[in-house]
Amino acid sequence: MRHLLRVVNVPRDDVTILGHPSIGLPQPNFAHLRELTNERGLWEHASYSIPRPEHGFCNEDNARALVIAAHDRTNGVSDLAAIHLQFVLDSRKSDGTFHNRRDSAGSWMDETGSDDSQGRAWWGLGAIAARSPKEWMQRAAFEEFESCATFESPHMRANAYAALGAAEVIEELGGFPPAVELLDRTSTSIAKAARTTIPWAQTRLTYDNARIPEALLAAGVALGDERRTMLGIRLLEWLTLHESRGDRFSFTPAGGRDPGDRDPGFDQQPIEAWAMADACYRALSVTGDSRWHEMVLRAGMWLLGENDAHAVMYEEETGATFDGLTPTGVNLNRGAESTLAGLGILQTVARLRTGVM
Repeated sequence: MRHLLRVVNVPRDDVTILGHPSIGLPQPNFAHLRELTNERGLWEHASYSIPRPEHGFCNEDNARALVIAAHDRTNGVSDLAAIHLQFVLDSRKSDGTFHNRRDSAGSWMDETGSDDSQGRAWWGLGAIAARSPKEWMQRAAFEEFESCATFESPHMRANAYAALGAAEVIEELGGFPPAVELLDRTSTSIAKAARTTIPWAQTRLTYDNARIPEALLAAGVALGDERRTMLGIRLLEWLTLHESRGDRFSFTPAGGRDPGDRDPGFDQQPIEAWAMADACYRALSVTGDSRWHEMVLRAGMWLLGENDAHAVMYEEETGATFDGLTPTGVNLNRGAESTLAGLGILQTVARLRTGVM
């Protein structure tokens, strides 16, 4: 059954999408993000729209929430950002690494988080250090970022997340040596893998795929390295082609896919659309090529129903995004990762109108 886009009385940005002049993109609505946040942090999971305290919190989601807060021009979530930032700061250990999982009572459940969670922590801190809604948050995040060069990982996505955080700092604050060192090292690792494994940087697609070319684009611009920039464009061109079906995106499912797969895969995750929107917006800012403008809008329309199941993923009334796209519609749970991804997509499409990175 085709899911129709519901028309409700909400504010909309004046962006026209892929030949649909009557369809404007909703402005970000932070109501559900508020419902998922308590005084300790951002709950990881939800049953339908209700937070599930028994699953606790994770540092990755709180760090991603900092990226959302850093790109919110209304300061509408600065109070939430204070909670999310404190969560990330509290997660840092004396050896410089971060915890990831925390229970509902506030106790840490792991010794050290995954490499991805380390990279995302640096991404969130970098974003707030560069663009914080409040001066004290910027100062606190920047003080942590002074030791960012302690991060090291063999994993590509972990390097991409850390690189994006370092690029945020460099773009906004100039050539801060620890951030420059981190960005150069992490993007060099990604570039080496991408030049070894062609056409894609790994043997198969897994998750958050567009963050890999986005990190190379960010590094190429921030470091003045055209080779990294062009490598990022090459990877993104291949990825947009591989993840398109006609005039819509058909993203890699949660279980991953091999390069030769052509049939739609499920469950598709909103984080893929957010990563794609951000990467294509960065490519647009670098090249000025209008095709990237269209790709950003296409990622936005994936959220609003131009996808393989014709299902609307974003709940305009609450600002929640459903957890996955299934063959028959949506996964009705609305957890932190997906809700943040939906908000990130809307923020990125809105930047097409304002021209703000």
